[in-house]
Amino acid sequence: MSQTSVEFQADAKDNSPLYMQIARKLSDDVRNGRYQVDQALPSERTLSELLNVSRVTARKAIDQLVEQGLVVRRRGSGNYIAPRIEQPLSNLTSFSEQLQQRGYKPGSRWLKRAIVSASADEQMSLALSPNSKVARLERLRLADDVVMAYEVSVLPQSVVPRPEAIGDSLYEFLDASGKAPSRALQHIRAMNASGELARQLDVPEGQAVLFITRIAYLESGEAVELTHSYCRSDHYDFVAEMRRGPG
Repeated sequence: MSQTSVEFQADAKDNSPLYMQIARKLSDDVRNGRYQVDQALPSERTLSELLNVSRVTARKAIDQLVEQGLVVRRRGSGNYIAPRIEQPLSNLTSFSEQLQQRGYKPGSRWLKRAIVSASADEQMSLALSPNSKVARLERLRLADDVVMAYEVSVLPQSVVPRPEAIGDSLYEFLDASGKAPSRALQHIRAMNASGELARQLDVPEGQAVLFITRIAYLESGEAVELTHSYCRSDHYDFVAEMRRGPG
């Protein structure tokens, strides 16, 4: 997309560094919709010329937006507004379906696909007997090649006997095998990213992320999926429609 001009006037009463003032102005523009997802920001050189500041100041301002998750750098291409997903809580859809509905390209970076022994918690969540085997799927979920979430899915071996057969979409695989869930229970809470999780998500250690636990069921009531998702809070909005019942 074409770049948008930048309007900025330094505030003489603001004692914060100039690059911070510019970063706040740009972040306000992003959040207010002046820039659209996947739109290019002015380059550091262009930004420095437009605002009559040094390239170091322009670079530090953009660095702030990158750290906030509002902007992603694409090597050899430039700086772009990062994807953001608004997910309705009332619909049971896969990550890939959510992205495709919003015009993003979904992807996965696989970390593990294996048959392992179910843990005690997994046995309880999926109503499995002791010594049961499960397929454990660990991956990074991507939108237009930007890491959005780290996800661990656990399914009974009877549902996924060959984990390596799953492509980018688990639910597409389950649809094809006649094991697609019809409902799910989902719990969401905030947590601070550990060092390892922060590295996976490419965020600062200690940054707040959304931790989502979902157990999905077949029409028969059989539990077929336990998924723990660690989502970047700067890329996700969860929306619930609420109706007031009769008083």
